[in-house]
Amino acid sequence: MTMQPGSAPDVIGTDLKRTARTTGLLYLGLAITGVLGFIMVRAELYAADDPQAMLSNLMEHESLARVGIALEMGVVLTQALAAVWFYRLFRSVDSFAAGSLAVFGMVNAVAILGSAALLATALEVADDASLAVAGGAAATVQLLYVVSGHLWGVGAMFFGLWLIPMGWLVLRSRWLPRPLGWILIAGGVGYLVSAFVPYLFPDADLVAGLLTVPATIGEFWILGYLIIFGVRDHAAAPEAVDGSLRAP
Repeated sequence: MTMQPGSAPDVIGTDLKRTARTTGLLYLGLAITGVLGFIMVRAELYAADDPQAMLSNLMEHESLARVGIALEMGVVLTQALAAVWFYRLFRSVDSFAAGSLAVFGMVNAVAILGSAALLATALEVADDASLAVAGGAAATVQLLYVVSGHLWGVGAMFFGLWLIPMGWLVLRSRWLPRPLGWILIAGGVGYLVSAFVPYLFPDADLVAGLLTVPATIGEFWILGYLIIFGVRDHAAAPEAVDGSLRAP
């Protein structure tokens, strides 16, 4: 049977690529907000082992602190939406793996949501010292930032977990390059292990950092591929449309 323009596989293929590109853009938003918020803004404000300097930073750079809170909220928003869109993209491939990806992403988003609330509380304490607990405003602000950092640390476990089904779905669907799938799985395992390293081996920061390298490569590869290409053209083939993909 000859397919006419606008037939079902064509339409579904177009929708699939649109969904893929939207997913990639949301993932890009997650990357941007994460880098700007956690790596750049936090580095400017946080003063390890110096509570008074930490308090002074918040008081002198209130606008930057507010931007940092907004960026963490942006991380929550983009990760939650990316998790939903990944599910939408891959649900016809393997609903269990796609659902797992979405759930793991949501749990990590909730962890960062808690971090954002702690940063907001720290700024409020800096503005109103009467809210401080025993030890004073400086100690309270420092503690809130420390807890916020640990939420990022333990949340990394679920960030690693969401990369593993993501890689599996890349392999299962064959809609994206197969090496990408393996890198995502390896990156997920590395990220998962890296979440435990700082607590078991406090002086092994270099090891923890190296363990996340494959994940970083995989993340930028998949978001770039999704934005530029969407999915491969054969994803619109009848067997893909019917959801009857075979395991690799």
